[in-house]
Amino acid sequence: MNITVNEDLRAYIDPLTPEEHAALERSILAEGCRDALVLWGEVLVDGHNRYGICQKHGLPFQTVQNSRFKSIEDVHLWMIDQHLGRRSVSDFQRGVLALRKKELVAQRRAQILASEPVPAPADSQTPELPPVEALNSREAIARAARISSSQVVQIEKIQKQAAPELVAAVKAGEISINAAAAVASLPVEEQVAAAAGGKDELKQAAKRVREASKPSKAKPAPEDTVTAEAAPTSELERLQARVAELEAENAALRQQLAALQ
Repeated sequence: MNITVNEDLRAYIDPLTPEEHAALERSILAEGCRDALVLWGEVLVDGHNRYGICQKHGLPFQTVQNSRFKSIEDVHLWMIDQHLGRRSVSDFQRGVLALRKKELVAQRRAQILASEPVPAPADSQTPELPPVEALNSREAIARAARISSSQVVQIEKIQKQAAPELVAAVKAGEISINAAAAVASLPVEEQVAAAAGGKDELKQAAKRVREASKPSKAKPAPEDTVTAEAAPTSELERLQARVAELEAENAALRQQLAALQ
């Protein structure tokens, strides 16, 4: 059997970490390759790691054809959906995949609108792919990726502004999506330096960005200070004037009493 490995398809989904690959290899050596490799003609679509491990150790494997693929875009959408459904995929990776799916679906719909639909041959027996839901809002993307809408916004910011070193740190789990979005606000050289410093430096960088973005407390105006300082003096003068009035009233009452006597 001829199997062709398309390097673009192999790289379309983030590769396993060395630890994940080692765990998969131990599982296949102990239990064999239980899941069939998915092919599109001779092109390997799903199972690149399993295929490589089986080739390395001379182990047998099964294959299955997916006859519903009509284009490389169909293959990409299928690969994305497969990985979105896997529990081992991180929140960040699912968000990236869902955003990638959004772009593919938008491109497909634009192509359909720009061209006349071509009727299928009457004797065609190839099953149609199920319709793809349009991911035309952040809420729809969040549902597809099983993350929050705010995380979708943060992942978009990371994709647009983050240095490659910061993206690698997020993928490796060294920094959260929320913190990485904050660090992505920094100049590229500061992002790279923070990523080189490891988890602690990344956390400190995120903390500095958040503290800098907090609104500063307004300082009292100089006239407020003068008024505050003058207030006690004015109160004292008022009291002194009142005492003088009372003393004058008291003196007038004594004079009236003396006249009566």
